[in-house]
Amino acid sequence: MSRILVTGATGQLGRAFQKFSPGYSGHDFIFAGREQLDISKRQSLEEILDKKAIDICINCAAYTAVDRAEEETEKAEAINYKAVTVLSDLTEKRGIVLVHFSSDFVFDGKKCSPYLESDRTHPLGVYGQSKVLGESYILRHHSRALVFRTSWLYSSLGHNFLNSMLRLGAERESLGVVFDQTGTPTHCDDLASAVLEILLRKGGEKNFGLYHYSNEGVCSWYDFAVEIMKLAKLPCVVEPIRSEAYPTAAKRPAYSVLDKSRVKDVFGIEIPHWRSSLEKCFDDLSRTNG
Repeated sequence: MSRILVTGATGQLGRAFQKFSPGYSGHDFIFAGREQLDISKRQSLEEILDKKAIDICINCAAYTAVDRAEEETEKAEAINYKAVTVLSDLTEKRGIVLVHFSSDFVFDGKKCSPYLESDRTHPLGVYGQSKVLGESYILRHHSRALVFRTSWLYSSLGHNFLNSMLRLGAERESLGVVFDQTGTPTHCDDLASAVLEILLRKGGEKNFGLYHYSNEGVCSWYDFAVEIMKLAKLPCVVEPIRSEAYPTAAKRPAYSVLDKSRVKDVFGIEIPHWRSSLEKCFDDLSRTNG
């Protein structure tokens, strides 16, 4: 039996791990939100790793405010880089397997085909740079780490594009959404489920390294918003706009589709299409809302 620590457990990805953990009854999960564990505090990390005799650490703690990061540079780097270096060093020293999540924002979006794990990183903003620093440190210094780059995370819980669209769609008759940024939405449930399967059933402990995981398929934020309004049966009309019409503090990659060939070949997993996963998410919302 493994003792598995999940940090950032109150975020949307952390809660997805909580949802699927009962399916792995042979393992002991410990879920720690920011209130219970601040990964930037070395002493707190050492105490929980030692007192709980942790075997695997799944790090879902992250700074994800992409636009605010342009002003809160130190805060973004403190969580996504500096705290990650400490977590990496402490888990490596203790022989603890480390699972960490990075982002499609490590790329500049100038490529015209899906990004491979081996492609050169070139982030456009502070957030992406902080994620590059964190993932690079782990991959250089941790001998038993799995790093998953993902994209456009959403779930029925928390602050994300899906819930923003549902709120705005209920308030407005029309809404402009950019159509010139292309990627793949990823349901947190799919990512968490796949990581647990890889880690505990598919030999993840024998195949450490960097992997890409997002849902299958390609779309723009506009396409994603249109599908959300359709499934929610909201009358809000979604208008396609260019990125220049919706300026943001942080520049986004125009193209950030991730190639999932490696994770599928190594672990033999199947990845759902983003549309089917979005439909499943709406089924969960319907059950939650009665």
